[in-house]
Amino acid sequence: MRCKAVLALVCCLGLAARQAAIKPFQASPAASVTQELGISSLRIDYHRPAVKGRKLWGALVPYGQVWRAGANEATTFTFSDPVRIDGKPLAAGTYGFFAIPGPDQWTLILNKVGRQWGAFNYQPGQDALRWAARPGSGPAREDLSYDIQLAGPDSLRVTLAWGTLAVGFDVDFAARDRYWVYLEQAVAGAGPEAWQPLNQAAAYCLQSDSHLDRALAWVEQSIRIQPGYRNLSLKAQLLRRSGQPGPALALLDQAIALAAPGPAQEELRSLRAEWAKQGGEGQAP
Repeated sequence: MRCKAVLALVCCLGLAARQAAIKPFQASPAASVTQELGISSLRIDYHRPAVKGRKLWGALVPYGQVWRAGANEATTFTFSDPVRIDGKPLAAGTYGFFAIPGPDQWTLILNKVGRQWGAFNYQPGQDALRWAARPGSGPAREDLSYDIQLAGPDSLRVTLAWGTLAVGFDVDFAARDRYWVYLEQAVAGAGPEAWQPLNQAAAYCLQSDSHLDRALAWVEQSIRIQPGYRNLSLKAQLLRRSGQPGPALALLDQAIALAAPGPAQEELRSLRAEWAKQGGEGQAP
């Protein structure tokens, strides 16, 4: 009899486990959006309720009350690095995102408790940051959405959109300053025979038109370790950027000679022809 009871219990537990494994079909499905900027990133995790013909603002979402800014679990923002929002500093980490909507102005909130169900246990004493934002109109969205766009070299633009309403704000990562610190550390930590990191760091300087003196020093060090068409052509571009077209063209010729026949060499030849046409120095070899 005891064995039968144990067997029945095991069967019930097995059935319960199989039943618990069924994933529900969520009316407000989960979603996430991530954007990188330099070495930093922002990730937003949220659930997407639908309008379904309902009046949203001041009705389904009451004015003057804390709202989870989504559905189900509270929306979360994860910042890989410290940021500034509305001119106010915020440490890296994961935060719960809430809003207090109003007809003309919203209060937006990042709360230190990232994982919580809705706003039922929301505690204002745990707020890390509050700021004001003005709602505007936008294209109709049946399902609530968060968008992240590049707002500039240092910042991202976050927009919450639902129905025909949109609320946006900027997140400043100071991305270029942070990337420069990272770049110097990466170069300093590279091995004595590693020419690629030096060349990559110099290429960033050329691309961003910044720290060109440091870029020239890095690429020259890269060439001393292992000369090749990549670092020679990069030095040529830096020389041309600094107003030395003659030496730049001569160095580009060296890069062309070192490049194997193929797409890379053809690209360098095209660059040389362009320079010769612009500056009038020499003919393509």
